[in-house]
Amino acid sequence: MEAYQKSRGGFSFDLCDRNKVLSSDGKVSVPKTKKTGTTICGVVYKNGVVLGADTRATEGPIVCDKNCEKIHKITENIWCCGAGTSADTENVTGLIGSQLELHRLATEKEPRVVTALTRLKQRLFQYQGYISAALVLGGFDCDGPHIYTVWPHGSTDHLPYATMGSGSLAAMAVFEANYKDDMDENEAIALVNDAIQAGIWNDLGSGGNVDVMVINKKGTKMLRNMVKPNDRTFHAEGFYKFPKGTTALAEEAKKRFAAMSVSTMEVDS
Repeated sequence: MEAYQKSRGGFSFDLCDRNKVLSSDGKVSVPKTKKTGTTICGVVYKNGVVLGADTRATEGPIVCDKNCEKIHKITENIWCCGAGTSADTENVTGLIGSQLELHRLATEKEPRVVTALTRLKQRLFQYQGYISAALVLGGFDCDGPHIYTVWPHGSTDHLPYATMGSGSLAAMAVFEANYKDDMDENEAIALVNDAIQAGIWNDLGSGGNVDVMVINKKGTKMLRNMVKPNDRTFHAEGFYKFPKGTTALAEEAKKRFAAMSVSTMEVDS
């Protein structure tokens, strides 16, 4: 029986027991999870799908990037919004994108959205939620427009509209109040814009600008920074204008360059 236990596959919890012992002695503190902040969403309209995301990236309580991109390309007709750890969302979507490109070359057919969904959820399920990537997958294929949600543990939903991230409840409130079937493109873009702004104004982890991606049979249209609700209104004039000679190193550098001799060598043609 012991030989069977040692040889069988699966996840090993030995390190979990080790961490428990180390933390109980007080010698080592177990790392704590960080709260991540994002508002992403997607909606199906009459002729395609519209994806939306905010642009704030955080490191705990610090806003480290006010204008990051959270809508990732998987294929020409399939795009994905990512919430969670930025490295995880960017790398897992890039990995699946490369796999689908090989699949397209092998089959000589454009990949379907459900193929991307299957690859994503199988990859995330393998790591049992340790890849911190909560995704809203959208695209248009031979079966029409599709919106899926993919949770970090690998569970999925197929819905006419979806939200993810810390601002998802505020965005979902907008969708539930204003969604209707067979919307046109402009109505869908306006609805996604309102949903993302609801997350920006009601969730501290979301902020920055509104990015929107439109996907339909004709192709894709990226509306980068479509709305800037938090644009700077004050710019100090002359804040970075320093008088000549302020930096002593500049004078030293001039002397060094003046002392340098440039020699030229004639080359026979």
